[in-house]
Amino acid sequence: MAQKNYLDLKKEVWETGICSGCGACIAVCPADALSFPQGEMVTSPVSSGYCKEATDLVPCGACYAACPRTGPQPEETLGTYLEVLSARSASEVPHAQSGGAVTAILAHALNTGLIDAVVTVSEDRFTLKSSSVIITQSEALISVAGSRYSWWVPLLAALKTAVVEKKYRWIAVIGVPCAVQALGKIRTSDNDLLRPYARAIRLVIGLFCTESFDYSSLIHSQLQVGNKLEPFQIKKLDVKGKLTIEKTDGSSTSIPLSELEACIRKGCHSCTDFTALYADISAGSVGSPAGMTTLLIRNTTGKAFVDATVQAQKLLVKEGADIPAIEKLAKAKIKKNRRK
Repeated sequence: MAQKNYLDLKKEVWETGICSGCGACIAVCPADALSFPQGEMVTSPVSSGYCKEATDLVPCGACYAACPRTGPQPEETLGTYLEVLSARSASEVPHAQSGGAVTAILAHALNTGLIDAVVTVSEDRFTLKSSSVIITQSEALISVAGSRYSWWVPLLAALKTAVVEKKYRWIAVIGVPCAVQALGKIRTSDNDLLRPYARAIRLVIGLFCTESFDYSSLIHSQLQVGNKLEPFQIKKLDVKGKLTIEKTDGSSTSIPLSELEACIRKGCHSCTDFTALYADISAGSVGSPAGMTTLLIRNTTGKAFVDATVQAQKLLVKEGADIPAIEKLAKAKIKKNRRK
């Protein structure tokens, strides 16, 4: 029996409006037939029309197997974890979203050879336009520190460059829950075409996420037109029950999420994962004091990376976090987005 292919993915995910936009299907397509078009509020990839499975009857199914939306969505709040910590970088990390803990862990891993590349997101500081990047030097990682996941980037599309073109063998990926779900599928799949990616992914760090916004809708329509605020006037954005905008002049303002519904990507309304359940380490500002990062260490892989950074005196930690605060947001997301 033929495996499901991009035609099934198109019918079940793209055409139903539940595509997360993670970019996993683009990365793993062996024919390079999938891509995201440019434009405002792009909801799903497009295909060149060629598919090894559908066109040539050559077994493939990689895109379908990697998609985080093919199957039931999780309804756990915290998931399994070994320990929970509040942490911060032992040294200052400019532009860090909270405590700079994620940057400290990855910078130490790069410097010590535990990983050879990081797939993450960078931004143009003037326009706040984001893009997926591959970083191999800790200095470069520190320079782009800070979460740019307030709006959508097909992060995992960069995996093809990292794995196939650059041939990195020990890759760390930082992503929001939908991307982490896709990585979880890639890591556990029995599809032969996904195994090179699975072998190359050494560490997955997931970020707490309520939803992502379309860049043009948020920046141009909401902030520039609606709030008379230019991107270069914004120092940092944070989503924690509302959109908090920290300005370069030291002032701040906030916008209720109810006013940003039109800016939220359609696929986000199908996501019920707040804490990135399938990561090795999940991280976010919720649950920890200001200036610190909550870390949910989910398995021995994640623990090894955190312990190594602590032992090198690059990461300061204390046990515990406000679990009820994390659960409250996780439950709210499940209730809001549970499929009927």
